[in-house]
Amino acid sequence: MAPPPSPRSRRSLDLLNFFIADVQTGFGPFIAVYLTASKWTQVEIGFALTLGTLTAMLSQVPAGAFVDAIRSKRLAAAGGILAIMGSALLFALHPLTLSVYVAEILHGFASCIISPAIAAISLRLVGHAALGERLGRNARFASIGNGVAAAIMGAVGSYWSSSAVFWLTAALGVPGLIALYYIEPVTREVREVTRRRFSLSGLRHALTNRTLIVFWMAALLFHVSNAALLPLAGTEATKAAGSAANLIIAACIVVPQIMVALISPWVGRVAEERGRRYALVVGWAALPLRGLLMALSPTPFLLIAIQALGGISAATFGVMLPLIAADLTRDSGRFNLCMGVIGLAVFIGASISTALAGWVADVAGDGTAFVALSAAGLLGTALVWFGMPETRPVTLCLRHATLGRAAGR
Repeated sequence: MAPPPSPRSRRSLDLLNFFIADVQTGFGPFIAVYLTASKWTQVEIGFALTLGTLTAMLSQVPAGAFVDAIRSKRLAAAGGILAIMGSALLFALHPLTLSVYVAEILHGFASCIISPAIAAISLRLVGHAALGERLGRNARFASIGNGVAAAIMGAVGSYWSSSAVFWLTAALGVPGLIALYYIEPVTREVREVTRRRFSLSGLRHALTNRTLIVFWMAALLFHVSNAALLPLAGTEATKAAGSAANLIIAACIVVPQIMVALISPWVGRVAEERGRRYALVVGWAALPLRGLLMALSPTPFLLIAIQALGGISAATFGVMLPLIAADLTRDSGRFNLCMGVIGLAVFIGASISTALAGWVADVAGDGTAFVALSAAGLLGTALVWFGMPETRPVTLCLRHATLGRAAGR
């Protein structure tokens, strides 16, 4: 059995998640603002963003296989951080067509490396038995990092310049690398459990695993339901709230982040103590409820409270994706490949969501679009409830049952 991680390693992993979230926040909507200020047309901006999205989608499985194959997960994470720092510098230095396209491709692939690498580092650090709670801490610090970074970068972009956001993004990668350095390397025995060379037979085995297929479909339906809810609600808020719409949307982004920070460790504990299916059903069931409440909400200000349900779903998915992947690939060394396969479902589901919501809203109105997205979430919840087997290892079930009996004496 590997020794427990040192306090220094645990704190360093907390900080790594915080700063990686800071670095990732430097992209997304800030790119559109920056390129607009640089006189790019909406068509050109749309193409650049689509290029980054397609790169990330197509890189999910290869990136997962790469992280599985590489011996040092810390090296993989460091490479991803450096690539994102380089991407940010390309944006800041040369907002020209070729450099922006290269930056988008670089960022798309690097982001697919970092997430599985951090999950693999977490698994190596604490082992399967404590992974749920560790993933909850990861999600908590990432959420805090997202909120802090969004506020700071918004202020920097407003008071200095749009390019300053990307200089700051590159600079924030440095403390992330320092935190990564202070995570102690693991023993060889633990390392080999999470390392496996890529092979077509391994990919075939992953793609034919029934439980993985069920969870893949559930993840796809989750994002079909989730991805377009806030943008759709944003159009409603803009119509109803006028000049206050920006404040409402900002609050709608912050509230779920607060919820994720608060409840992610609880989600991890529930998954370990009561089982994966219990946590999955709670997180998935919040989606159709959120969509229906948005459809029925009489005022845009109620939207802020409704978004708390989005935090429950986000916390659940963020913790459960790597946890389910770890369960399904226990001792096989294909953990990150499995995460990449599920990550592909995320991108496909989100793409379907925006297209579906836009089409239904144009044809039948926003209210009907909310109902359609809720139906996808309800279908995903039913799939988890009726089709998803429990993946928590039997040894963990016995361990928590024994602890429960001991506590009851």
